[in-house]
Amino acid sequence: MQYAIGFMIALFIALTGVGAGTVTVPVLILFLGVPAPVAVAIGLTFSAAVKLVLVPAQIFRQQVAWRTLGYMLLGGVPGVLVGSFALKHLVTGGSQNLINALLGAILVGTASWQIYASLRPAGWKPDAADRSPILPWLMFPVGAEVGFSSAGAGALGSAALLALTPLLPAQVVGTDIVFGFLMSLIGSGAHWFSHATDPQLLIHLIVGGVFGAVSGTLVSGTIPRRPLRLALWIWLLVLGGQFLVHSYHVLAAAR
Repeated sequence: MQYAIGFMIALFIALTGVGAGTVTVPVLILFLGVPAPVAVAIGLTFSAAVKLVLVPAQIFRQQVAWRTLGYMLLGGVPGVLVGSFALKHLVTGGSQNLINALLGAILVGTASWQIYASLRPAGWKPDAADRSPILPWLMFPVGAEVGFSSAGAGALGSAALLALTPLLPAQVVGTDIVFGFLMSLIGSGAHWFSHATDPQLLIHLIVGGVFGAVSGTLVSGTIPRRPLRLALWIWLLVLGGQFLVHSYHVLAAAR
């Protein structure tokens, strides 16, 4: 079962480009009953493992804008540490239902934005003036979201790059992949330091994920990406709604 989940998550990542952490965490919590802190730690590590395969190719192709990446990391690194330790503090306080509610809200917000973006005309592009110095301020909350929920680096990072920089699409993809990899790596390290992880489950997911990534890469050229992305984001929106509904029922029962 765990191998199959890793396979399916990596397959959809290869086919749609949706971040590993965004998909992994709700699946682990809702379908395997994994506690939220452990699911976030596994999602971050799994995401870093998947993106590790992609980073060298982006660097070799010179598709990473290093100056822009530096601006992103200036805000993203402290943000991911704050998010990771905020999650640890809530766990220590025993607020599991609050964590699930926050994860649901983050998932609903991210999915709603991506559905909106998917429905825009294909040729739409924001004003691309170079406003890179704004990136640290935007990437701090993005990093905090990644550290707290493992979601957001890929979707929100690429949106910020498209809106604030004149980078070419290939540079946006390359820079965002490296940014997401570093955010996942730093966040997973912070969670491993707090011992919130399950090494056996993580290994099973990565083994299945390797086969899923290869399979997805082989068939990605024959499957239209945009409709599949839209369907996946709608599904994640429903999962986020389930988190919120479940948290509401738990809160109502406790009164």
